[in-house]
Amino acid sequence: MNARIGLPPQLKQWLLHNIDRGIPPAPLARGMVEQGFDAGVAAALAHTVWAARAIGAAVPDEAIDAEQIAAAVYRREASRLSPANTIALGDASVRVAVRLESPSLAVLDDVLHADECAQLMALAAPRLAPSTIVDPLSGLDLTSASRSSDSMFFRPQENPLVARIDRRVSQLMNLPIEHGEGLQVVRYRGASSSAPHYDFLMPSNGANIASLARSGQRVSTLVMYLNDVAEGGETLFPESGFGVTPRRGGALYFEYCNSDGQLDPQSLHAAAPVTAGEKWIVTKWMRQRPFTSAG
Repeated sequence: MNARIGLPPQLKQWLLHNIDRGIPPAPLARGMVEQGFDAGVAAALAHTVWAARAIGAAVPDEAIDAEQIAAAVYRREASRLSPANTIALGDASVRVAVRLESPSLAVLDDVLHADECAQLMALAAPRLAPSTIVDPLSGLDLTSASRSSDSMFFRPQENPLVARIDRRVSQLMNLPIEHGEGLQVVRYRGASSSAPHYDFLMPSNGANIASLARSGQRVSTLVMYLNDVAEGGETLFPESGFGVTPRRGGALYFEYCNSDGQLDPQSLHAAAPVTAGEKWIVTKWMRQRPFTSAG
């Protein structure tokens, strides 16, 4: 592959349009290959333009060079999660069942106690409403067929139960409690699922830009499973082929923003359809800086 690759205006606009729609770099590169591009050239162009757009940087004009291609490669760092096989958190002892480097993730046991799972579901149930997604172009919250579920948010430390869990997960995720967004409870049922998506915020609309200015980027996610699912409902990472089966009290932890502010395209994930029973989860997102909501 040449050290300098041309980036015609029409191709640049096509890439930007699809990146702003939420399309990851890998399928963009595959689409270019289908149109006759060399696989290496397609991957370099898609990943370099995506990486620049993801952090709000200027996208190269006319061509990209070897230095820009290298700079777009996500630099992996040591996980913020403790390296111990069992993580003592004062009121919980969390066992690390699985670790993965790319994306950086861990499957955890015993993050929540059984009674905490039951209490969270009971408190959340009356407040559930159809889940929305943030439209990547407008920044508006919209209901979507790509996320067929019900959800609600607790305010940070809203009640003694939520405050206890906020403190525990802050210690587990190794970031100050003030950096955490409010816990979100989601219920999936009737073959509901979520399409592949990222948890970090792309600066493709005014709402995301404002949120990033207030609180910085999301850096990590903890998905805690509130019940055992009869069938289906796995959390899937399509770029790595990895999946996690829900287990009550267990959790999935993953990171996607390093100390340079780069974002990991391998963190693309989805919720597989629930084919029997229901699936309840509660999610915590951590930010680079103390979290401040728009309200």
